[in-house]
Amino acid sequence: MSMIINMYLKSKKQFLVLIALFIFSGSFAQQNNDPILLKIAGENISKSEFLRVFQKNNLKDQAIDKKALDEYLELYINFKLKVKEAIELGLDTAREFKSELNGYRSQLAQPLLVDKDVTEELISEAYKHMQYDIRASHILIKVDKNANPADTLIAYNKIISLRKRILAGESFEKIASESSDDPSAKDVPATNERPAYKGNGGDLGYFSAFDMIYTFEDGAYNTKVGEISMPIRSDYGYHLIKVTDKKNAMGKVQIAHILISMAQNPSADEIKNVQKKIDEINAKLKSGTSFEDLVKEYSDDKGSVSKGGVLPEFGVNRMIPEFIVGISKLEKPGDISEPIQSKYGWHILKLINKQGIKSFDELKNDIKQKVSKDERSNKSKESFLAKLKVEYKFTENTKTIKDFYKVVTDSIFNNSWKAEEAKMLIAKMFSIGEKTYTQTDFAEFLAVKQEKVATQSIESYVNNRYKEWQEYLLFRYADSKLEEKNIDFKVLMQEYHDGILLFDLTDRNVWSKAIKDTVGLKEFHQKNALNYMWGERLDAVIFTFKHGKVTEKDARKFVEKINKKKYNYEFNKIDELIAKLTKDSAVVEYKFDKFSKGDNKFIDQITWQTGISNTLTDGNNLIIILVNKLINPEQKTLQEAKGIVTADYQNYLEKEWLKSLRNKYSFTVDKDVLNSIK
Repeated sequence: MSMIINMYLKSKKQFLVLIALFIFSGSFAQQNNDPILLKIAGENISKSEFLRVFQKNNLKDQAIDKKALDEYLELYINFKLKVKEAIELGLDTAREFKSELNGYRSQLAQPLLVDKDVTEELISEAYKHMQYDIRASHILIKVDKNANPADTLIAYNKIISLRKRILAGESFEKIASESSDDPSAKDVPATNERPAYKGNGGDLGYFSAFDMIYTFEDGAYNTKVGEISMPIRSDYGYHLIKVTDKKNAMGKVQIAHILISMAQNPSADEIKNVQKKIDEINAKLKSGTSFEDLVKEYSDDKGSVSKGGVLPEFGVNRMIPEFIVGISKLEKPGDISEPIQSKYGWHILKLINKQGIKSFDELKNDIKQKVSKDERSNKSKESFLAKLKVEYKFTENTKTIKDFYKVVTDSIFNNSWKAEEAKMLIAKMFSIGEKTYTQTDFAEFLAVKQEKVATQSIESYVNNRYKEWQEYLLFRYADSKLEEKNIDFKVLMQEYHDGILLFDLTDRNVWSKAIKDTVGLKEFHQKNALNYMWGERLDAVIFTFKHGKVTEKDARKFVEKINKKKYNYEFNKIDELIAKLTKDSAVVEYKFDKFSKGDNKFIDQITWQTGISNTLTDGNNLIIILVNKLINPEQKTLQEAKGIVTADYQNYLEKEWLKSLRNKYSFTVDKDVLNSIK
C-alpha cells in the first residue's frame, strides 16, 4: 500500500479508484473448509477472502509467487490497521463522511435500479433509428398531461375526427394550418413590428433519434412514408404524424453556400431576376470560376462571405429541409449542387465534409447517457417497478385512493392543504415486502410534497401524487436491499467506505501533515542533509547567436568582452552590448544558471573548466558558453530540495505511524494457512 500512500493524489476520487483496485474487503460468511488466515484487531479474515483480494491485483492464472504474496500480506495488514484506527477515532460517524459515502452510494446504485434488458433494447432501438433521417409533419391537439379523463377524451375525439377528414382526401397541410395547436403551422399576418410569416403547414423538417420527444420519435419511425399515424400521446397532447420522407442518415456535414436572397412575398419580376442571377452563377461555376470567388461577388449571406461561404458543421435537424435534400445528392468533398430554392431564396451548395453515423460500439456509451436522461428511460423504470412488485410481493388496496378525492381540496394547489384534513383515513394502502403503508402515510406525503401548481382536477392530482409516492417507496425499498441481494455492490460499497476513511486519515497523518508541519520538515531535512546533495555544477552563461546573422568571429569577441568586463550578471550592460553588436536584439539570447550534468545538452558537450567554451552549432545557430566557475558538490537547501524532502518526510511519517499502529492493535497470521496458499 505504500506506493499509494506515498503519492499525494490530486483528488479523493482518484485515490478511491486505486483503493478499489487494492481491496476486496467486507466480512462474509465463512465457507466450509475455509480456515482463518488473519486476525486483525478483532476481525477474522479467511483464506478465501484474502485470496480474492490478492487475485484481484494479480493474474489469476499465474503461479503464486512467495515473495509477492508475503509483500502483499504486509500491505494488506497495514491497510486493515489504518481502517481500524479510522473507525476507532470515529471518522466513520462524522457527518461529512456519511454525506460523502451516501453520495457515492447513490451514483453506484443508480445503474442497478433499472431493467438492464430493457435499457439495452432502448439503446439498440435508438441506434437503429439513427440509421435514418425522417421528414414528418404533424397536427397537435393540446391536452395537459394531468388533464382529467373527460378533457382527455374530448381532445382524442377531436384528433380522430381530423384524421378521418385527411383519410377521406382533405389536405394534411390545410388541416394542420387550420386546426393544429402548434402555432408554427399557421400563417401569421403582418403587423407594424414584423412582416407576414407563412406557416409550415405542420412540416417539422428532418430529424433523427433524440431530436424529438421519445413518444413522437417512436411514432414517426413506426409510420410508413405517406401514411398517417394513429393519435400519438405526449406530454403536450395528441399528435397525428405524416411521414413524408425517410432516407439514409446524413450524419454530420459541413458545407459552403452561395445565397441569393428573396423577399417573403416577392413580385413576379423579383422572382424572375433572382432565378436569372442564380442561373448565371451556376453557369460560371460550370465554366471553371472558383466557388469562393463567386461567394465574395454574389452571396447575400454576409455572415459566411468572409469564410468562403462555409457554415458551421450541423446535423439533420439543424438545417432547412431543402438543404438536406440537396446535400443527399453530394457524394464527396468538393461536389457542388444545382441551384436549390428555399423560403430564404436560392442557394448553391458545396460539400466540405460529411461524417456518417459511427459504429454501434463507438456510440454505445453516448447513446446510453442520452437514454438515461431521455423520456424513453421511463420504459426501463416501469419494467423494473413491475419486477419489483412481483419480487417483493407487492399488494395494494386500490379502493383506498378514492377516499382522498373527497378530503383533498383546491387548497393543495397553493400549498396550504393540511394532513389533518385526512386524519380519519387510516386504512392500509399497499405493502412492499415486510413494509406496510397507510392512508396516514400518504396524507403526510401529500402535505410535505405539495407545491404551487396550475389548477387541475383533484382526482388527477391525487392519482399522480399517489403514483409518484408508490414509485418512490418501491425504489427506496429496492435500494435498501442492494447490499443483501448484490454481493458485488456490497463489496464495492465496503471499498468506498474504507477508501474514504483511509484517504481522510492518511491525509491527516501523512500528506497534509508533511506540508503543514514546517518545523518537522526543516528538522527532517537537517537530520538527513547528506541525502540531498548537488553534484558538480557549472556556474555559466549560455549565449545563442541565431539564424547565422552574427559571424563566429564577432560572436566570440562579444563573449570575450563580457568575460573581460565581468558583466556576466549585469543584464543591462549585456543588453547594451547586444544593441551594439546587432540592431535585432532577438538575434542573441542568453541564459544564466547553475547547471548539473544532464540539465542542458550544450553544457554536457563542453569541457568543464572556467573561461570561454569552443563554439558549438545548433542548426544555423552558434552556441558559446561562458563558464564563470566550477562548483564543487554541496548540500541542497531545503527550498532547493523541497519536493523530494517532502516526499521522503511523508514516507517517514507513514512508517512511524505504521509502527505505532502495529504496537496499538494485535494481529496474527496463521502460518500453516499461509503456507497452504504458497
